[in-house]
Amino acid sequence: MDPHPLRLSALLAALVLAAGGGWWGRAEASIHTYGRESFREVGNAFLLSGGSEGIVADGADLAAPASSFIKFVNVTFWRNAESAESHSKMAHSTGLVQAILFEAADRDNIGGSAYGGQRSICCTPDLAKLEGCKQGEVIRRPSSDDPDWPVVIDTHFSANHLFVKLDDEEVHITKTGMYNLFFISCDPKLRGLAMSGKTIWRNPGGYLPGRMAPLMRFYVFMSLAYLLVMVVWFSNYIRFWRDILPIQNWITLVIALGLFEMTLWYFEYLNFNSSGVRPVGITTWVVTVGAIRKTVSRLLILSISMGYGVVRPTLGGLTSKVLLLGLTYFLASELLDISENVGTINDISGKAKLFLVLPDAFLDAFLILWIFTSLSRTLEKLQARRSSVKLDTYRKFTNALAVSVIASVVWIGYEVYFKATDPFSERWQSAWIITAFWDVLAFVLLIVICYLWAPSQSSQRYAYSGEAVDDDVEEAQPLTKGFDGDVGMVKIDKDRNVGATSAFSLEDDEAEEDKRE
Repeated sequence: MDPHPLRLSALLAALVLAAGGGWWGRAEASIHTYGRESFREVGNAFLLSGGSEGIVADGADLAAPASSFIKFVNVTFWRNAESAESHSKMAHSTGLVQAILFEAADRDNIGGSAYGGQRSICCTPDLAKLEGCKQGEVIRRPSSDDPDWPVVIDTHFSANHLFVKLDDEEVHITKTGMYNLFFISCDPKLRGLAMSGKTIWRNPGGYLPGRMAPLMRFYVFMSLAYLLVMVVWFSNYIRFWRDILPIQNWITLVIALGLFEMTLWYFEYLNFNSSGVRPVGITTWVVTVGAIRKTVSRLLILSISMGYGVVRPTLGGLTSKVLLLGLTYFLASELLDISENVGTINDISGKAKLFLVLPDAFLDAFLILWIFTSLSRTLEKLQARRSSVKLDTYRKFTNALAVSVIASVVWIGYEVYFKATDPFSERWQSAWIITAFWDVLAFVLLIVICYLWAPSQSSQRYAYSGEAVDDDVEEAQPLTKGFDGDVGMVKIDKDRNVGATSAFSLEDDEAEEDKRE
Protein backbone atom coordinates (compact mmCIF):
# COMPACT_ATOMS: atom_id res chain seq x y z
CA MET A 1 0.00 0.00 0.00
CA ASP A 2 1.13 3.53 -0.73
CA PRO A 3 1.91 5.24 2.60
CA HIS A 4 1.58 8.73 1.11
CA PRO A 5 -1.29 8.86 -1.41
CA LEU A 6 -1.88 12.55 -0.79
CA ARG A 7 1.67 13.40 -1.76
CA LEU A 8 1.27 11.58 -5.05
CA SER A 9 -2.04 13.32 -5.66
CA ALA A 10 -0.36 16.66 -5.10
CA LEU A 11 2.50 15.68 -7.42
CA LEU A 12 0.16 14.63 -10.23
CA ALA A 13 -1.97 17.72 -9.70
CA ALA A 14 1.11 19.82 -10.25
CA LEU A 15 1.93 17.81 -13.37
CA VAL A 16 -1.56 18.15 -14.84
CA LEU A 17 -1.91 21.86 -14.07
CA ALA A 18 1.68 23.01 -14.57
CA ALA A 19 3.27 20.72 -17.10
CA GLY A 20 0.42 21.24 -19.54
CA GLY A 21 0.47 25.00 -19.18
CA GLY A 22 3.15 25.45 -21.79
CA TRP A 23 1.02 24.33 -24.71
CA TRP A 24 -2.62 24.99 -23.77
CA GLY A 25 -2.63 28.24 -25.65
CA ARG A 26 -1.25 26.67 -28.82
CA ALA A 27 -3.63 23.74 -29.10
CA GLU A 28 -5.94 23.87 -32.07
CA ALA A 29 -8.55 21.22 -31.43
CA SER A 30 -9.46 17.87 -29.88
CA ILE A 31 -6.85 16.76 -32.37
CA HIS A 32 -3.96 17.68 -30.07
CA THR A 33 -1.04 18.91 -32.14
CA TYR A 34 2.53 19.10 -30.83
CA GLY A 35 5.08 21.20 -32.69
CA ARG A 36 8.49 20.24 -31.30
CA GLU A 37 7.27 20.76 -27.73
CA SER A 38 10.04 20.58 -25.14
CA PHE A 39 9.98 18.23 -22.17
CA ARG A 40 10.20 19.73 -18.68
CA GLU A 41 12.19 18.37 -15.77
CA VAL A 42 9.86 17.27 -12.96
CA GLY A 43 11.51 15.45 -10.08
CA ASN A 44 13.64 12.65 -11.48
CA ALA A 45 11.85 12.62 -14.86
CA PHE A 46 11.53 14.64 -18.06
CA LEU A 47 7.85 15.15 -18.79
CA LEU A 48 5.46 16.58 -21.38
CA SER A 49 1.70 16.78 -20.90
CA GLY A 50 -0.22 15.35 -23.83
CA GLY A 51 -3.72 16.40 -22.80
CA SER A 52 -6.58 15.84 -20.36
CA GLU A 53 -10.15 15.14 -21.45
CA GLY A 54 -13.31 13.54 -20.15
CA ILE A 55 -14.26 10.61 -22.38
CA VAL A 56 -17.48 8.61 -22.38
CA ALA A 57 -16.92 4.87 -22.76
CA ASP A 58 -17.85 2.74 -25.74
CA GLY A 59 -20.16 -0.22 -25.45
CA ALA A 60 -18.91 -3.49 -24.00
CA ASP A 61 -18.43 -5.07 -27.43
CA LEU A 62 -14.72 -4.70 -28.08
CA ALA A 63 -15.12 -6.25 -31.53
CA ALA A 64 -17.23 -3.33 -32.66
CA PRO A 65 -15.53 -0.31 -34.26
CA ALA A 66 -14.23 2.02 -31.56
CA SER A 67 -16.06 5.30 -31.25
CA SER A 68 -14.25 6.36 -28.05
CA PHE A 69 -10.50 6.28 -28.42
CA ILE A 70 -7.19 8.07 -28.16
CA LYS A 71 -5.04 7.66 -31.25
CA PHE A 72 -1.34 8.46 -31.68
CA VAL A 73 -0.46 9.79 -35.13
CA ASN A 74 3.09 10.58 -36.32
CA VAL A 75 4.32 11.14 -32.77
CA THR A 76 8.08 11.66 -33.04
CA PHE A 77 10.63 12.24 -30.29
CA TRP A 78 13.71 14.37 -30.91
CA ARG A 79 16.90 14.44 -28.88
CA ASN A 80 19.78 16.88 -29.21
CA ALA A 81 23.00 16.11 -31.07
CA GLU A 82 25.06 15.87 -27.90
CA SER A 83 22.83 13.14 -26.52
CA ALA A 84 22.83 11.23 -29.82
CA GLU A 85 26.61 11.39 -30.28
CA SER A 86 27.20 9.85 -26.86
CA HIS A 87 26.08 6.51 -28.33
CA SER A 88 27.65 4.34 -31.00
CA LYS A 89 26.12 3.51 -34.36
CA MET A 90 25.90 -0.17 -33.42
CA ALA A 91 24.02 0.30 -30.13
CA HIS A 92 20.51 -1.09 -30.06
CA SER A 93 18.50 0.79 -27.39
CA THR A 94 20.00 4.17 -26.55
CA GLY A 95 17.15 5.95 -24.81
CA LEU A 96 13.58 5.20 -23.65
CA VAL A 97 10.52 7.44 -23.85
CA GLN A 98 7.21 6.22 -22.43
CA ALA A 99 3.67 7.38 -23.12
CA ILE A 100 1.55 7.01 -19.97
CA LEU A 101 -2.24 7.09 -20.32
CA PHE A 102 -4.31 6.79 -17.16
CA GLU A 103 -7.76 7.56 -15.80
CA ALA A 104 -7.84 10.14 -12.99
CA ALA A 105 -9.04 7.54 -10.48
CA ASP A 106 -5.81 5.56 -11.12
CA ARG A 107 -3.43 8.47 -10.51
CA ASP A 108 -2.05 6.84 -7.36
CA ASN A 109 -0.88 3.91 -9.47
CA ILE A 110 1.82 6.07 -11.04
CA GLY A 111 5.01 6.72 -9.07
CA GLY A 112 6.27 5.45 -5.72
CA SER A 113 8.16 6.31 -2.55
CA ALA A 114 11.05 4.49 -0.90
CA TYR A 115 10.98 4.28 2.91
CA GLY A 116 8.40 7.04 3.18
CA GLY A 117 10.57 9.58 1.39
CA GLN A 118 9.83 11.88 -1.51
CA ARG A 119 7.76 10.30 -4.24
CA SER A 120 9.34 9.59 -7.58
CA ILE A 121 7.85 9.12 -11.02
CA CYS A 122 10.76 7.01 -12.21
CA CYS A 123 12.00 3.82 -10.61
CA THR A 124 15.12 4.23 -8.48
CA PRO A 125 17.47 1.48 -7.16
CA ASP A 126 15.70 1.50 -3.78
CA LEU A 127 12.26 1.35 -5.37
CA ALA A 128 13.39 -1.45 -7.64
CA LYS A 129 14.14 -3.53 -4.53
CA LEU A 130 10.93 -2.56 -2.71
CA GLU A 131 8.35 -2.61 -5.51
CA GLY A 132 9.99 -4.71 -8.18
CA CYS A 133 9.89 -1.95 -10.78
CA LYS A 134 12.49 -1.70 -13.51
CA GLN A 135 15.10 0.97 -12.95
CA GLY A 136 14.99 3.78 -15.50
CA GLU A 137 11.28 3.31 -16.26
CA VAL A 138 8.06 4.88 -14.96
CA ILE A 139 6.64 3.19 -11.87
CA ARG A 140 3.29 1.70 -12.78
CA ARG A 141 0.91 -0.47 -10.76
CA PRO A 142 -2.13 -2.16 -12.37
CA SER A 143 -5.57 -0.64 -11.82
CA SER A 144 -7.95 -2.54 -9.56
CA ASP A 145 -10.63 -2.30 -12.28
CA ASP A 146 -8.52 -3.31 -15.28
CA PRO A 147 -5.00 -4.76 -15.00
CA ASP A 148 -4.17 -3.42 -18.49
CA TRP A 149 -4.47 0.14 -17.20
CA PRO A 150 -2.70 2.53 -16.89
CA VAL A 151 -1.53 2.08 -20.48
CA VAL A 152 2.23 2.38 -21.06
CA ILE A 153 3.68 2.59 -24.59
CA ASP A 154 7.46 2.28 -24.87
CA THR A 155 9.53 3.90 -27.62
CA HIS A 156 13.31 3.32 -27.87
CA PHE A 157 15.93 5.40 -29.63
CA SER A 158 18.31 3.33 -31.77
CA ALA A 159 22.05 3.83 -32.22
CA ASN A 160 22.90 7.54 -32.48
CA HIS A 161 19.75 8.59 -34.33
CA LEU A 162 18.43 12.04 -33.55
CA PHE A 163 14.75 11.03 -33.60
CA VAL A 164 12.47 8.05 -33.19
CA LYS A 165 8.82 7.61 -34.17
CA LEU A 166 6.21 6.10 -31.88
CA ASP A 167 4.16 3.41 -33.60
CA ASP A 168 0.73 4.71 -34.54
CA GLU A 169 -1.62 3.14 -32.02
CA GLU A 170 -5.26 3.49 -31.05
CA VAL A 171 -6.28 2.99 -27.43
CA HIS A 172 -9.90 1.88 -27.04
CA ILE A 173 -11.67 3.60 -24.10
CA THR A 174 -14.02 1.20 -22.29
CA LYS A 175 -14.52 3.14 -19.05
CA THR A 176 -16.01 6.61 -18.71
CA GLY A 177 -13.61 8.95 -16.93
CA MET A 178 -11.15 11.83 -17.02
CA TYR A 179 -8.09 10.66 -18.96
CA ASN A 180 -4.61 12.13 -18.73
CA LEU A 181 -1.75 11.57 -21.15
CA PHE A 182 1.90 12.20 -20.33
CA PHE A 183 5.09 11.51 -22.25
CA ILE A 184 7.90 10.71 -19.82
CA SER A 185 11.58 9.86 -20.04
CA CYS A 186 13.62 8.68 -17.05
CA ASP A 187 16.94 8.78 -18.94
CA PRO A 188 19.13 11.68 -17.67
CA LYS A 189 20.96 11.68 -21.02
CA LEU A 190 17.76 12.76 -22.80
CA ARG A 191 17.77 16.23 -21.33
CA GLY A 192 16.46 18.66 -23.98
CA LEU A 193 14.04 16.08 -25.40
CA ALA A 194 11.27 17.40 -27.68
CA MET A 195 8.23 15.92 -29.41
CA SER A 196 6.13 16.52 -32.51
CA GLY A 197 3.02 14.86 -33.95
CA LYS A 198 -0.56 14.66 -32.77
CA THR A 199 -3.05 12.63 -30.77
CA ILE A 200 -6.74 12.30 -31.61
CA TRP A 201 -9.23 12.12 -28.75
CA ARG A 202 -12.78 11.10 -29.59
CA ASN A 203 -16.06 10.59 -27.73
CA PRO A 204 -18.98 8.51 -29.10
CA GLY A 205 -20.78 11.74 -30.09
CA GLY A 206 -17.82 13.39 -31.77
CA TYR A 207 -14.62 15.25 -30.99
CA LEU A 208 -15.96 17.56 -28.29
CA PRO A 209 -14.28 16.99 -24.91
CA GLY A 210 -16.63 15.49 -22.37
CA ARG A 211 -17.06 18.69 -20.36
CA MET A 212 -17.98 20.71 -23.46
CA ALA A 213 -20.44 18.24 -25.02
CA PRO A 214 -23.43 19.16 -22.78
CA LEU A 215 -22.87 22.85 -23.54
CA MET A 216 -23.64 22.28 -27.21
CA ARG A 217 -27.13 21.09 -26.28
CA PHE A 218 -27.44 23.89 -23.73
CA TYR A 219 -26.76 26.52 -26.39
CA VAL A 220 -29.54 25.06 -28.53
CA PHE A 221 -32.06 25.65 -25.73
CA MET A 222 -30.67 29.12 -24.99
CA SER A 223 -30.88 30.07 -28.67
CA LEU A 224 -34.52 28.98 -28.77
CA ALA A 225 -35.26 30.89 -25.56
CA TYR A 226 -33.71 34.09 -26.92
CA LEU A 227 -35.57 33.59 -30.20
CA LEU A 228 -38.88 33.33 -28.34
CA VAL A 229 -38.16 36.50 -26.39
CA MET A 230 -37.12 38.26 -29.59
CA VAL A 231 -40.37 37.31 -31.33
CA VAL A 232 -42.57 38.47 -28.44
CA TRP A 233 -40.57 41.65 -27.82
CA PHE A 234 -40.22 42.62 -31.46
CA SER A 235 -43.93 42.06 -32.18
CA ASN A 236 -44.76 44.61 -29.46
CA TYR A 237 -41.92 46.84 -30.61
CA ILE A 238 -43.42 47.01 -34.12
CA ARG A 239 -46.94 47.37 -32.77
CA PHE A 240 -46.10 50.38 -30.60
CA TRP A 241 -43.19 51.79 -32.57
CA ARG A 242 -44.48 55.36 -32.26
CA ASP A 243 -44.23 55.18 -28.46
CA ILE A 244 -40.82 53.51 -28.19
CA LEU A 245 -38.44 54.87 -25.56
CA PRO A 246 -34.67 55.14 -26.15
CA ILE A 247 -34.04 52.59 -23.40
CA GLN A 248 -36.24 50.09 -25.24
CA ASN A 249 -33.99 50.37 -28.29
CA TRP A 250 -31.05 49.28 -26.12
CA ILE A 251 -33.08 46.38 -24.72
CA THR A 252 -33.76 45.27 -28.30
CA LEU A 253 -30.02 45.37 -29.03
CA VAL A 254 -29.21 43.22 -25.97
CA ILE A 255 -31.80 40.62 -27.00
CA ALA A 256 -30.39 40.50 -30.53
CA LEU A 257 -26.81 40.18 -29.24
CA GLY A 258 -27.84 37.39 -26.85
CA LEU A 259 -29.53 35.45 -29.65
CA PHE A 260 -26.53 35.99 -31.92
CA GLU A 261 -24.04 34.91 -29.25
CA MET A 262 -25.88 31.72 -28.25
CA THR A 263 -26.31 30.73 -31.89
CA LEU A 264 -22.64 31.35 -32.65
CA TRP A 265 -21.55 29.25 -29.66
CA TYR A 266 -23.74 26.38 -30.87
CA PHE A 267 -22.32 26.41 -34.39
CA GLU A 268 -18.78 26.83 -33.07
CA TYR A 269 -19.21 23.73 -30.90
CA LEU A 270 -20.95 21.88 -33.74
CA ASN A 271 -18.01 22.53 -36.05
CA PHE A 272 -15.56 21.50 -33.35
CA ASN A 273 -17.50 18.30 -32.67
CA SER A 274 -17.68 17.24 -36.30
CA SER A 275 -14.20 18.21 -37.49
CA GLY A 276 -12.04 17.95 -34.39
CA VAL A 277 -10.59 21.35 -35.28
CA ARG A 278 -11.27 24.57 -33.37
CA PRO A 279 -10.04 27.48 -35.51
CA VAL A 280 -8.71 30.35 -33.43
CA GLY A 281 -10.34 32.98 -35.65
CA ILE A 282 -13.87 31.59 -35.28
CA THR A 283 -13.60 31.18 -31.51
CA THR A 284 -12.18 34.71 -31.16
CA TRP A 285 -15.13 36.10 -33.13
CA VAL A 286 -17.65 34.27 -30.91
CA VAL A 287 -15.88 35.44 -27.75
CA THR A 288 -15.89 39.03 -29.03
CA VAL A 289 -19.66 38.98 -29.62
CA GLY A 290 -20.09 37.65 -26.09
CA ALA A 291 -17.92 40.41 -24.64
CA ILE A 292 -19.95 43.03 -26.52
CA ARG A 293 -23.20 41.53 -25.23
CA LYS A 294 -21.98 41.52 -21.62
CA THR A 295 -20.71 45.10 -21.91
CA VAL A 296 -23.91 46.48 -23.44
CA SER A 297 -26.00 44.57 -20.87
CA ARG A 298 -24.12 46.12 -17.98
CA LEU A 299 -24.29 49.61 -19.45
CA LEU A 300 -28.02 49.13 -20.02
CA ILE A 301 -28.56 48.23 -16.35
CA LEU A 302 -26.39 51.17 -15.26
CA SER A 303 -28.31 53.58 -17.52
CA ILE A 304 -31.66 52.35 -16.22
CA SER A 305 -30.39 52.71 -12.66
CA MET A 306 -29.40 56.32 -13.36
CA GLY A 307 -32.95 57.00 -14.51
CA TYR A 308 -32.04 57.54 -18.15
CA GLY A 309 -35.19 58.52 -20.03
CA VAL A 310 -37.23 58.57 -16.81
CA VAL A 311 -35.86 61.24 -14.47
CA ARG A 312 -33.21 62.63 -16.80
CA PRO A 313 -33.26 63.03 -20.61
CA THR A 314 -29.59 62.15 -21.04
CA LEU A 315 -26.68 61.04 -18.91
CA GLY A 316 -25.17 64.48 -19.35
CA GLY A 317 -21.61 64.79 -18.10
CA LEU A 318 -21.65 61.15 -17.01
CA THR A 319 -21.83 59.90 -20.59
CA SER A 320 -18.06 59.95 -21.10
CA LYS A 321 -17.47 58.17 -17.78
CA VAL A 322 -20.02 55.47 -18.61
CA LEU A 323 -18.52 54.92 -22.08
CA LEU A 324 -14.99 54.78 -20.64
CA LEU A 325 -16.11 52.20 -18.10
CA GLY A 326 -17.80 50.21 -20.87
CA LEU A 327 -14.68 50.23 -23.04
CA THR A 328 -12.51 49.16 -20.10
CA TYR A 329 -14.90 46.36 -19.19
CA PHE A 330 -15.06 45.17 -22.79
CA LEU A 331 -11.27 44.89 -23.01
CA ALA A 332 -11.00 43.08 -19.67
CA SER A 333 -13.82 40.68 -20.55
CA GLU A 334 -12.44 40.06 -24.03
CA LEU A 335 -8.96 39.19 -22.77
CA LEU A 336 -10.30 36.91 -20.04
CA ASP A 337 -12.67 35.06 -22.38
CA ILE A 338 -9.95 34.67 -25.02
CA SER A 339 -7.61 33.13 -22.45
CA GLU A 340 -10.32 30.71 -21.33
CA ASN A 341 -11.77 29.69 -24.70
CA VAL A 342 -9.50 30.31 -27.68
CA GLY A 343 -7.52 27.15 -28.37
CA THR A 344 -8.91 25.44 -25.27
CA ILE A 345 -9.67 21.76 -25.62
CA ASN A 346 -8.65 20.26 -22.29
CA ASP A 347 -11.11 19.51 -19.50
CA ILE A 348 -8.82 20.83 -16.77
CA SER A 349 -10.40 24.04 -15.55
CA GLY A 350 -8.97 27.14 -13.89
CA LYS A 351 -6.18 27.97 -16.29
CA ALA A 352 -7.07 31.64 -16.62
CA LYS A 353 -4.29 33.86 -15.32
CA LEU A 354 -4.89 35.78 -12.11
CA PHE A 355 -3.95 39.09 -13.70
CA LEU A 356 -6.81 38.62 -16.19
CA VAL A 357 -9.38 37.49 -13.62
CA LEU A 358 -8.80 40.30 -11.14
CA PRO A 359 -9.51 43.28 -13.47
CA ASP A 360 -12.75 41.66 -14.64
CA ALA A 361 -13.84 40.95 -11.06
CA PHE A 362 -12.90 44.46 -9.91
CA LEU A 363 -14.86 46.11 -12.73
CA ASP A 364 -17.92 43.98 -11.98
CA ALA A 365 -17.74 44.97 -8.31
CA PHE A 366 -17.35 48.64 -9.25
CA LEU A 367 -20.33 48.41 -11.62
CA ILE A 368 -22.50 46.84 -8.92
CA LEU A 369 -21.59 49.60 -6.50
CA TRP A 370 -22.32 52.32 -9.06
CA ILE A 371 -25.59 50.68 -10.11
CA PHE A 372 -27.01 50.47 -6.59
CA THR A 373 -25.80 53.96 -5.70
CA SER A 374 -27.56 55.33 -8.79
CA LEU A 375 -30.68 53.30 -8.05
CA SER A 376 -30.85 54.76 -4.57
CA ARG A 377 -30.75 58.30 -5.94
CA THR A 378 -33.31 57.53 -8.63
CA LEU A 379 -35.69 56.01 -6.08
CA GLU A 380 -35.31 59.08 -3.88
CA LYS A 381 -36.22 61.37 -6.77
CA LEU A 382 -39.24 59.31 -7.78
CA GLN A 383 -40.45 59.14 -4.22
CA ALA A 384 -40.01 62.90 -3.75
CA ARG A 385 -41.98 63.54 -6.95
CA ARG A 386 -44.66 61.07 -5.90
CA SER A 387 -44.26 59.14 -9.14
CA SER A 388 -45.86 56.04 -7.72
CA VAL A 389 -46.05 53.99 -10.94
CA LYS A 390 -42.45 54.68 -11.90
CA LEU A 391 -41.41 54.12 -8.30
CA ASP A 392 -43.13 50.73 -8.24
CA THR A 393 -41.36 49.72 -11.46
CA TYR A 394 -37.97 50.74 -10.10
CA ARG A 395 -38.57 48.96 -6.81
CA LYS A 396 -39.27 45.74 -8.68
CA PHE A 397 -36.15 46.31 -10.75
CA THR A 398 -34.10 46.90 -7.59
CA ASN A 399 -35.40 43.70 -6.01
CA ALA A 400 -34.54 41.71 -9.13
CA LEU A 401 -31.02 43.14 -9.15
CA ALA A 402 -30.55 42.38 -5.46
CA VAL A 403 -31.63 38.77 -5.97
CA SER A 404 -29.27 38.39 -8.94
CA VAL A 405 -26.33 39.79 -6.95
CA ILE A 406 -27.03 37.45 -4.03
CA ALA A 407 -27.35 34.50 -6.42
CA SER A 408 -24.04 35.49 -8.06
CA VAL A 409 -22.20 35.65 -4.74
CA VAL A 410 -23.58 32.27 -3.67
CA TRP A 411 -22.66 30.72 -7.01
CA ILE A 412 -19.14 32.14 -6.91
CA GLY A 413 -18.70 30.50 -3.51
CA TYR A 414 -19.96 27.20 -4.90
CA GLU A 415 -17.69 27.50 -7.94
CA VAL A 416 -14.64 28.06 -5.72
CA TYR A 417 -15.64 25.05 -3.60
CA PHE A 418 -16.27 22.93 -6.71
CA LYS A 419 -12.85 23.63 -8.20
CA ALA A 420 -10.99 23.40 -4.87
CA THR A 421 -12.43 19.96 -4.10
CA ASP A 422 -11.97 18.60 -7.62
CA PRO A 423 -8.34 19.30 -8.65
CA PHE A 424 -8.34 16.44 -11.16
CA SER A 425 -11.71 17.36 -12.73
CA GLU A 426 -13.24 14.01 -11.84
CA ARG A 427 -16.67 15.69 -11.72
CA TRP A 428 -16.25 16.84 -15.32
CA GLN A 429 -19.69 15.56 -16.34
CA SER A 430 -21.40 18.24 -14.23
CA ALA A 431 -18.79 21.00 -14.69
CA TRP A 432 -20.71 22.50 -17.62
CA ILE A 433 -23.29 23.82 -15.13
CA ILE A 434 -20.69 26.30 -13.83
CA THR A 435 -20.57 28.01 -17.22
CA ALA A 436 -24.27 27.61 -17.98
CA PHE A 437 -25.42 29.31 -14.76
CA TRP A 438 -24.06 32.73 -15.77
CA ASP A 439 -25.83 32.61 -19.13
CA VAL A 440 -29.10 31.59 -17.45
CA LEU A 441 -28.79 34.34 -14.83
CA ALA A 442 -28.16 37.00 -17.49
CA PHE A 443 -31.16 35.71 -19.47
CA VAL A 444 -33.50 35.77 -16.45
CA LEU A 445 -32.46 39.34 -15.58
CA LEU A 446 -33.06 40.35 -19.19
CA ILE A 447 -36.56 38.83 -19.01
CA VAL A 448 -37.29 40.95 -15.93
CA ILE A 449 -36.15 44.10 -17.73
CA CYS A 450 -38.23 43.19 -20.78
CA TYR A 451 -41.29 42.71 -18.56
CA LEU A 452 -40.85 46.00 -16.69
CA TRP A 453 -40.05 48.08 -19.77
CA ALA A 454 -42.16 46.28 -22.38
CA PRO A 455 -43.28 48.42 -25.36
CA SER A 456 -46.85 49.60 -24.96
CA GLN A 457 -49.14 52.46 -25.95
CA SER A 458 -48.48 54.04 -22.56
CA SER A 459 -44.68 53.97 -22.80
CA GLN A 460 -44.37 57.71 -23.40
CA ARG A 461 -46.33 58.43 -20.23
CA TYR A 462 -43.31 57.20 -18.30
CA ALA A 463 -40.66 58.95 -20.32
CA TYR A 464 -38.76 61.93 -18.94
CA SER A 465 -40.82 65.12 -18.73
CA GLY A 466 -39.29 68.54 -18.16
CA GLU A 467 -42.15 69.48 -15.84
CA ALA A 468 -41.99 68.18 -12.31
CA VAL A 469 -45.63 67.31 -11.85
CA ASP A 470 -47.41 64.62 -9.96
CA ASP A 471 -47.48 61.60 -12.27
CA ASP A 472 -50.56 60.28 -10.51
CA VAL A 473 -52.68 63.23 -11.61
CA GLU A 474 -53.07 61.57 -15.01
CA GLU A 475 -54.46 58.16 -15.74
CA ALA A 476 -51.59 55.69 -15.78
CA GLN A 477 -51.03 52.30 -17.35
CA PRO A 478 -48.18 49.96 -16.38
CA LEU A 479 -45.43 49.42 -18.92
CA THR A 480 -46.08 45.68 -18.83
CA LYS A 481 -49.36 46.18 -20.67
CA GLY A 482 -47.66 45.53 -24.00
CA PHE A 483 -46.68 42.00 -22.97
CA ASP A 484 -49.98 40.68 -21.70
CA GLY A 485 -52.49 42.98 -23.34
CA ASP A 486 -54.21 43.94 -20.04
CA VAL A 487 -54.82 47.60 -19.32
CA GLY A 488 -54.26 48.35 -15.64
CA MET A 489 -55.60 51.64 -14.31
CA VAL A 490 -53.99 53.27 -11.36
CA LYS A 491 -56.51 54.84 -9.06
CA ILE A 492 -56.23 58.60 -8.85
CA ASP A 493 -56.56 60.57 -5.69
CA LYS A 494 -58.19 63.74 -7.02
CA ASP A 495 -57.85 65.51 -3.72
CA ARG A 496 -54.12 64.99 -3.38
CA ASN A 497 -52.17 68.14 -2.79
CA VAL A 498 -49.73 68.48 -5.68
CA GLY A 499 -48.26 71.72 -4.52
CA ALA A 500 -45.50 69.96 -2.61
CA THR A 501 -44.10 68.33 -5.74
CA SER A 502 -43.89 71.61 -7.58
CA ALA A 503 -41.01 72.51 -5.31
CA PHE A 504 -38.88 69.87 -6.96
CA SER A 505 -37.49 70.97 -10.27
CA LEU A 506 -35.37 68.87 -12.62
CA GLU A 507 -32.67 71.48 -12.69
CA ASP A 508 -32.28 71.39 -8.90
CA ASP A 509 -32.15 67.58 -8.91
CA GLU A 510 -29.60 67.42 -11.69
CA ALA A 511 -27.40 70.06 -10.08
CA GLU A 512 -27.52 68.24 -6.76
CA GLU A 513 -26.73 64.89 -8.36
CA ASP A 514 -23.83 66.32 -10.35
CA LYS A 515 -22.34 67.72 -7.16
CA ARG A 516 -22.75 64.46 -5.31
CA GLU A 517 -21.25 62.45 -8.18
